[in-house]
Amino acid sequence: MRRVVITGMGTVNPLGQSVTEFWDNIKANKNGISYIDQFDTADFPVKVVGAVKDFDSSRYIDKKESRRMDRFTQFALCSSMQALEMAGSDFKDVNPFRAGVIIGVGIGGLNLTEHEVTKFNEKPDKISVFFVPMMISNMAAGMVSMKTGFKGDNFCTTTACSSGTHAIGEAFRKIKDGYLDVCLCGGAEACISRFSLGGFNNMKALSRAENVESASTPFDLNRQGFVLGEGSGILCLEELEHAKARGADIIAEIAGYGATDDAYHITSPSPTGEAAAFAMKHAYEEAGLKPDEVNYINAHGTSTDLNDKYETLAIKLALGEEAAKKTVINSTKSMIGHLLGAAGGVEAIVTALSVRDGLVHRTLGYKTPDPECDLDYCVDGNREIDIKGALSNSLGFGGHNATICLKKYVD
Repeated sequence: MRRVVITGMGTVNPLGQSVTEFWDNIKANKNGISYIDQFDTADFPVKVVGAVKDFDSSRYIDKKESRRMDRFTQFALCSSMQALEMAGSDFKDVNPFRAGVIIGVGIGGLNLTEHEVTKFNEKPDKISVFFVPMMISNMAAGMVSMKTGFKGDNFCTTTACSSGTHAIGEAFRKIKDGYLDVCLCGGAEACISRFSLGGFNNMKALSRAENVESASTPFDLNRQGFVLGEGSGILCLEELEHAKARGADIIAEIAGYGATDDAYHITSPSPTGEAAAFAMKHAYEEAGLKPDEVNYINAHGTSTDLNDKYETLAIKLALGEEAAKKTVINSTKSMIGHLLGAAGGVEAIVTALSVRDGLVHRTLGYKTPDPECDLDYCVDGNREIDIKGALSNSLGFGGHNATICLKKYVD
């Protein structure tokens, strides 16, 4: 059976514009959430976001190219190039139809749309000729393909907050089932603006905290909503024998994938937790693990009331009460906010590094226990553990659930 390993990773997010910078800041428990400076918030109820500061794409994208790409595409392209650098290959010696690109994007060019609609209302013919190709969510995968020359499977998964994890899972399937040998996959998103924040705020999804320390507090009794973030996380997946043949450094193995839907509500997770539990169960069973061998979960952990309690319930259903109580769980969103379609890609990077280094980062912001969230959320500090099996969960509007299972690579 073909095995799938991670040989490269790249990221742009509120805590770093490289994997090394990001992981160092994660281990130091730094908070990447910041006050909004994109517009005046004096009369606006939301004050904080997870923004990428001082983004510089010039190493990978020239100025002319950059002007024809939305910010989310720039994030994806820079992260993809980083992933290839870490992998130690541009894969030019590979049959291009055996190399693919699958990048999840939840929304796409929403900020650009807002900008162009304003122009349209003034004068219809002012709309940029690049508006449509810049805005559409599949363009991140398309541009990465043009940059790399990869001609295999190329598409965008758009399943709201599950988009990035679905992309990684589908790439895993393509390699495991023999259709690809190499695939760049993950997620990207960039939609921090007054317009998008207004929409999420009006549906009462966002944190209205006045300070960054109490803004994103997953699993805490007083959690009040998620912090909107931006960024990208891209993984280079490779078939094991292909990676070994070229002497690649292997970070971790992706060994299982589960995908389900709640079939319940447009925004709320199902209160039964059943479908999310099945996604987790499918992932660890495909990886050949038993429930008590899953000892780390990077949770979706959005800091919203419904998500955190229903995800907790789903974990108990997936593993059983006893095994769930022994599993260490954390939420990377406590440090960077919710990156929507990019969340799964960035959190998969954290999960892979946790597996490699035997370190689970602390969940920031947690102060008050919630009786309905009664598992081990790693709130007292980083934890050093030998991770036998790790899950990374993503749960999206529309009821979409996606889970990948990672293990240490053992030949």
